[in-house]
Amino acid sequence: MKASLQLKMGQQLTMTPQLQQAIRLLQLSTLDLQQEIQEALDSNPMLETEEQDDTPSAESPTDTNTSESSSQEADSAEVDEQWSNEQLPEDLPVDSQWEDTYQATAGVSSSAPVGDDDFDYDSRHATTDDLQDHLLWQLNLTPMSELDRDVAIMLIDGTDADGYLHTSIDDVVDSFDAEHEIEQEEVLAVLHRLQQFEPAGVFARDLRECLLLQLRQLPADTPWLKQAIQVIDEHIELLGSRDYATLMRKTRLKEDDLKAVLRLIKELNPKPGASVSPEQAEYVVPDVLVRQLRGEWRVELNPDIAPKLRVNADYASLVKRSDNSADNTFLKDHLQEARWFIKSLQSRNDTLLRVATKIVEYQIEFFEQGEEAMKPLVLHDIAEAVGMHESTISRVTTQKYMHTPRGVFELKYFFSSHVSTDSGGECSSTAIRAMIKKLIAEENARKPLSDNKIATMLGDKGIKVARRTVAKYREAMLIPPSNERKQLV
Repeated sequence: MKASLQLKMGQQLTMTPQLQQAIRLLQLSTLDLQQEIQEALDSNPMLETEEQDDTPSAESPTDTNTSESSSQEADSAEVDEQWSNEQLPEDLPVDSQWEDTYQATAGVSSSAPVGDDDFDYDSRHATTDDLQDHLLWQLNLTPMSELDRDVAIMLIDGTDADGYLHTSIDDVVDSFDAEHEIEQEEVLAVLHRLQQFEPAGVFARDLRECLLLQLRQLPADTPWLKQAIQVIDEHIELLGSRDYATLMRKTRLKEDDLKAVLRLIKELNPKPGASVSPEQAEYVVPDVLVRQLRGEWRVELNPDIAPKLRVNADYASLVKRSDNSADNTFLKDHLQEARWFIKSLQSRNDTLLRVATKIVEYQIEFFEQGEEAMKPLVLHDIAEAVGMHESTISRVTTQKYMHTPRGVFELKYFFSSHVSTDSGGECSSTAIRAMIKKLIAEENARKPLSDNKIATMLGDKGIKVARRTVAKYREAMLIPPSNERKQLV
């Protein structure tokens, strides 16, 4: 083969570091973005946060920082002049405080509480003890022999977070060796003693025993207590299947009497252990705020999701364009990175605001009328409206939340598939779920609507939906089937 030189022309898309950074910031959630910004502030000396009382302007970061620096210098000069005009007393009492002689500076309010222990009460005084710690604390207050205490510890270890015992009596007996042999009656005696611990119902082996433990700890003069114990002990299967007719016939209770018994049973807790170590609430910080002002819907970015960044003018002024020293190269590189990072954040905010605005414009009927007016929407529709790729829209709408007068929703909530109607139009699956929920809320509790009946009622409204589709939507909303929704009125 003969070697030769050839010249070719072509186009190639290259993922620059700036583009990779912009894409990464675009798909970050609010918490991840705050962490990313904090890491950038820690690693780049050119970046700094703007003060909260600074007013935004259209000037460049360097010019803005220069004007702010001059105002800060003026404030410092005023403070120095104030100090020079004051005379320090020659002698101060030994037990005097600085605030007794001089007023607090402008940065600290004299009326602000200092060392207020009630601030953020939940985080300061919340306990992290779980159910096992709570039971062990009660065990330490209960007089027992060493052998019984060992059995009790094994039973506590076999209790789950809901308070149910998953360790069998035989397992406890088999765990002891021949030297410390123990019988089942001794283990049962310890178990019955532990079942008197708080919360009521712990160490139960099934739901029936859990509810019976709670009922038996109620005062003896509690109304309908005897009948409630009978229903739970003998007919809990009928209660679970909501076969009230058979339940009234076997217990010989009238309808009004059975209602009173069921009210008492509903006060019991089927998961007593959950009350000791409740799950901490997870709060969602919305990225976009939607509100109606003078008949118009406005979309704004939440200003509290991320701090405002700027380039430090003092460090930026140290950069000398003609100097190639190591220090100057270091400053140049970090200055460029800071500008890229700020530009990527601005691009993320602009893209998020554009997408959110188009979603609100498309789903304007949802904000005015409710879920039943939701329109079918896919990523392609918004991508065409804002002139972006579908993958970009997917990144923007993932783990981003919108605060509206109707609640806080993830941006993906407004995207849904469609179902054909008799008139040739389309109906959103979100609207269908809202209709199903409304029909079930208005149904007769004695005769709940079946999935087939709901499908027929939707068909009368012109919405073609199958029974299995209704069942799928109902299960997605955690609504039980018709046989489990039946109740006495």
